[in-house]
Amino acid sequence: MKKFSEFETERLYLKLATTADAAFFLALMNTPKWLAHIGDRKVYDLAQATQYIIDRMLPQHERLGFGNYVVVRKDDGVAIGSCGLFDREGLEGLDIGFAFLPEYEGKGYAFEASKELLKQSFSAFKVNELQAITTAENTGSQRLLEKLGLKFVGWTRIPGDDEELMQYRIQKE
Repeated sequence: MKKFSEFETERLYLKLATTADAAFFLALMNTPKWLAHIGDRKVYDLAQATQYIIDRMLPQHERLGFGNYVVVRKDDGVAIGSCGLFDREGLEGLDIGFAFLPEYEGKGYAFEASKELLKQSFSAFKVNELQAITTAENTGSQRLLEKLGLKFVGWTRIPGDDEELMQYRIQKE
């Protein structure tokens, strides 16, 4: 299985998440927006963050060769967010998702990283369609998905989540 471990944009590196990123994910997964729009993953310390990466991220990396990427600024090497493709239970195909630390929102980083991942999905990963899900309250995510070219297709629920989610989709041109 070919691994797609790193990509580069004008300002960013996207690198596959590893257990070395546990402290970053601990911080990210406990931000107010993550908790409100993605949900509490019960990751409250470094050991739990490490285990989350081992259990939830690394198996997909091994199986598909891609998955969740840490977004790192080139100019200072700081991890600022996460952008990835997820083979999520209850959804047909792959789901593109993103989350950024609050201090790095509104600077175009999420668009830049997601646009690159979208491009790689259709070229390097040979994916023909991607989807995304978001809460109705997460208007920032909705705007970004639409800016990336995804179209709202309806409402869905995923296993273990009572909330109805907005579902978006884009197909390879």
